[in-house]
Amino acid sequence: MAEKYGMERKNTIGIIEDDRLLNHALDMSLKSAGYATVCARTKKDALSLLGNEESLLLIDIGLPDGDGITLYRELQDKYRTKFRGGAQMQPAADSKIPAIFLTARDEERDMLTAFDVGADDYVVKPFSMKVLQKRIAAVLGRKGTEGGERAIRVGELVLYPDRKCVFVKDQEIVLTAKEYRLLEYLTENQGQVLTKENILEHVWGIDGQFVVDNTVSVTINRLRKKLSSDAAESCCIKNVFGLGYRIEERVGKTGHK
Repeated sequence: MAEKYGMERKNTIGIIEDDRLLNHALDMSLKSAGYATVCARTKKDALSLLGNEESLLLIDIGLPDGDGITLYRELQDKYRTKFRGGAQMQPAADSKIPAIFLTARDEERDMLTAFDVGADDYVVKPFSMKVLQKRIAAVLGRKGTEGGERAIRVGELVLYPDRKCVFVKDQEIVLTAKEYRLLEYLTENQGQVLTKENILEHVWGIDGQFVVDNTVSVTINRLRKKLSSDAAESCCIKNVFGLGYRIEERVGKTGHK
């Protein structure tokens, strides 16, 4: 049996700070603390480089080509689109990248605006790097990402519940909303047989009362095709005759039952 939950990667901190020296100091300090970093000094560079796999953003409110609050809104949209498969999968309403805003100003208006767009914390310059690291750890801890994000692994297949995305051998697999929910339900209960009734209730909810009989089997078959032969080498979704389906790590390279 594969390990069900694992910590796959170190947290990546996105740094958006136009001051060259402070940007470099933040980069070095966070790398020394064990984080990966992606750095930008302008809004344009941030939109090009960030919004992919960051666990948290440090955003300077005052940037040379725009303000950090507007930038954060745009990065949120980029993040949601990427990790929900574009138009095929709609983001959860509360899905967002945690952010700590940095500014030389301590006006109440700036603080309130930052929190209105979803800021998790607000730090006034100058600040202590050690204090900032504590604040970062606190935000990540509240978000459940400290030490790495949660992952569910079955062989070469890795599912990241927080980002709602799936990888096979580091290749992202684009799924529809129903396909993702079905795969997540299977992987969270790997090795267990799930009946069609279980699946309809947990994946389709109340709509499950109105779908046709072969809806589950059709969706299972689409999932198998999308996961491809690479995934089939290490995990498979099996039919359990007369009962339902289960996903498990494959031993050897036998065909689907």
